[in-house]
Amino acid sequence: MNYDKDKTGWKEISIAEIEGVRIGNAQDEQAMTGVTVMLFDRPNTGGVDVSGGGPASRETQLLSPLTNEVALNALVFSGGSAFGLNASTGVMEYLEQHEMGYRVLNAVVPLVCQSCIFDLGIGSAFTRPDAKMGYAACVDAERNVPQSGSVGAGTGATVGKINGITQGQKSGIGYYAVQLGELQVGAVVVLNAYGDIFDEKTGQKIAGMLNSERTAFVSGEAELCRRQVFGAAGANTTLGAIITNGAFGQAEMNKIASMARAAFCRCIKPAGTMIDGDMIYAISVGEVEANINLVGTLAATVLSRAIRDAVTSSVMPEPVFLEKIQQAKVK
Repeated sequence: MNYDKDKTGWKEISIAEIEGVRIGNAQDEQAMTGVTVMLFDRPNTGGVDVSGGGPASRETQLLSPLTNEVALNALVFSGGSAFGLNASTGVMEYLEQHEMGYRVLNAVVPLVCQSCIFDLGIGSAFTRPDAKMGYAACVDAERNVPQSGSVGAGTGATVGKINGITQGQKSGIGYYAVQLGELQVGAVVVLNAYGDIFDEKTGQKIAGMLNSERTAFVSGEAELCRRQVFGAAGANTTLGAIITNGAFGQAEMNKIASMARAAFCRCIKPAGTMIDGDMIYAISVGEVEANINLVGTLAATVLSRAIRDAVTSSVMPEPVFLEKIQQAKVK
């Protein structure tokens, strides 16, 4: 589908064209887990929207409108569930070495937020992102050539797990960004949803729950209503990040993050359940004057299209997918 024909006035750009942020990935392809790092090279403000019931995260309160307005040095997405929070140790080490952080007396204290997905049901349940992998993702960010698909935090991402991962499909990490005049708005998403995935333009299901023979789609929502049983708490999670050069304060960025949640409603069914850890961050890295309603609207659009990218760039052959699921059961 050619999205460029939208009569909106904006043009599609690479998310790497947004100055002030560099994105890097590191992964263990055998264990099916990884880390994605967004490094911020300039003053910024941020917000966060938490809609899932089981988030695994660190330092998110830094972005609350009730706290001091501070600039993040990095935002980290990873696999590994709560074990993956260790990846930020390596990110902190990299930032300290490069003197990026909040200076206090004789020390530099990097400010790093992180959120994790649950990917322990594919690849290896016993190999998780660590400090070394977090550091490697920072080194990769020096190139700032973000790659979609089964890389970084999206390496072990899957969708459509209402009847378990054996009826689900592979997903990954996706990006999408647009420019309208001087204003730029981009999105990063790690799509690891409990529910099914739909194209926001057509309403058609593009990934998710399959029948037991894995030959055709079935409705996850219908199955949920039939069984009236949910799965394990926190075993999913979709993570999003909105990056813009529009100039906003911390409270406004929190509102933009909450407006971006419309993308989850458009593309993921169901979304934000108590067994998802869904979170959306929003970071302003620029000084372009912009209307908050416009940026919030664009945020939902680019996040919707990043979701589509995460699906279309992560196709995995059926035998390999099923083999990776079986591998996770072996210690």
